[in-house]
Amino acid sequence: MDFKFIQSSLILICSFICSCTSKVLSNGSAPNIIIMLMDDMGWGDLGVFGEPSKETPNLDRMAAEGMLFPNFYSANPLCSPSRAALLTGRLPIRNGFYSTNGHARNAYTPQQIVGGIPKEEILIPEMLKKAGYISKIIGKWHLGHRPQFLPLQHGFDEWFGAPNCHFGPYSSKEETPNIPVYNNSEMVGRYYEDFMINRKTGESNLTQLYLEEALSYIRRQATSCQRFFMYWAIDSTHAPVYASKKFIGKSQRGRYGDAVMEIDHSVGLILKELQTQGIAENTFVFFTSDNGAALMSGPLQAGSNGPFLCGKETTFEGGMREPAIAWWPGHIKAGQVSYQLGSVMDLFTTSLSLAGLQPPTDRELDGLDLTHVLLENRIIERPIFYYRGNEMMAVRMGQYKAHYWTWSNSWEEFKKGIDFCPGQSTPVVTSHTQEEHTQQPIIFHLGRDLGEKYPISVSSAEYQTVLKQISPVVEKHRKELVPGMPQLNMCDLAVMNWAPAGCEKLGKCLKGPETNPWKCEWPH
Repeated sequence: MDFKFIQSSLILICSFICSCTSKVLSNGSAPNIIIMLMDDMGWGDLGVFGEPSKETPNLDRMAAEGMLFPNFYSANPLCSPSRAALLTGRLPIRNGFYSTNGHARNAYTPQQIVGGIPKEEILIPEMLKKAGYISKIIGKWHLGHRPQFLPLQHGFDEWFGAPNCHFGPYSSKEETPNIPVYNNSEMVGRYYEDFMINRKTGESNLTQLYLEEALSYIRRQATSCQRFFMYWAIDSTHAPVYASKKFIGKSQRGRYGDAVMEIDHSVGLILKELQTQGIAENTFVFFTSDNGAALMSGPLQAGSNGPFLCGKETTFEGGMREPAIAWWPGHIKAGQVSYQLGSVMDLFTTSLSLAGLQPPTDRELDGLDLTHVLLENRIIERPIFYYRGNEMMAVRMGQYKAHYWTWSNSWEEFKKGIDFCPGQSTPVVTSHTQEEHTQQPIIFHLGRDLGEKYPISVSSAEYQTVLKQISPVVEKHRKELVPGMPQLNMCDLAVMNWAPAGCEKLGKCLKGPETNPWKCEWPH
């Protein structure tokens, strides 16, 4: 072979790589952005937060190389509202992801939901388009499954995943359609038919599929020198918990631990791929969860909320405090811990800031720009509001948390065996009736009392001082709050996943019933 030809070819390849790298790194303030959102993963599920089996070496290393956030929160103790808040930077009460069909009721987007993310809401990928980003969602959407609500209608350029959760139905013989899996704008199969999850063994290849989608996307964007946003929203730690064959039976924690091990392995490979492609220093990665561990699925299929009270569905710490890690080599100093009160809503504002964009000014945003926290480890004072449906249940300021309403779950649900606080009954705090404390909030010092077990005495000087600090913040919030149109009020069997786009090609279209809407019932 001609040596000169080989030499010129190598020069061309080298020049392409160099020009690509130069293009990607030309604006250090505009990195690629990856948000990894887990499903029902608890604060206490990572070794770096004290999980004793130490089966998350890659996530622990990610924390050692980046910044750990012990005080990071979801915007709601349930999946759909939390995801809507992350992508819009707004509380669910503002973006419409709540219900008024009952007081303080958790609501989400099952197949029969009529609503979804409103067209008026602006999502992260829609904003990032202005800075030239290409965006992909991998995994669970859960912001409405009717065509107008799907990801490609709200700024995403690519999608591989499902519009609803994988918890059922489990057979096409049932009266409701199995959940479709989409590749971009068309379904490519359904859960439990083409994408199997073995309910007996917990074996499924879904996490591997989601991993390969992520790795392939990173390679394509790195090769094309295209700045990108990737929303990696896998759902393997939501019951029924699943893992691939390689991980089944490998954890000391049972099936749930198997799923966590596979997630950890996947995160490690994604970070390694960024390094292999030479774009790690120009990629901001954030790992967190949509709500606390679902203790009602325990002990076999639930995670750990560490020292915190209760779990998913509640506004106690176990329901809304999340594992959170930021990673950006060369920018975020390694081995840092930030005690900033953070929220998934901050990922909206922070992503825009990293991309060099100004946030929209025509709406109220609840997310903060955390760039100074990430780069300089500053602390920004701010409240954290804990909402359950249409009610503000609690607020945190500094180390103090004040409960204005308390409720675990109803007697009706509890008697059916559904317990959001198993083994954690706390007098005056947990209850199966809604308890109002607006005139005399229950206040805890979360530094001294992580488990919310010992309310500060109302007669103490400490209580009076804290109440004087918190009350004006709550009053201002309530006075200025303009609730959005509730999207989770109406249900209709006719809107279920009977005939998603692409079903004709697969022979998987189903005939649904005539429309007959009703007010959704939310027991939790």
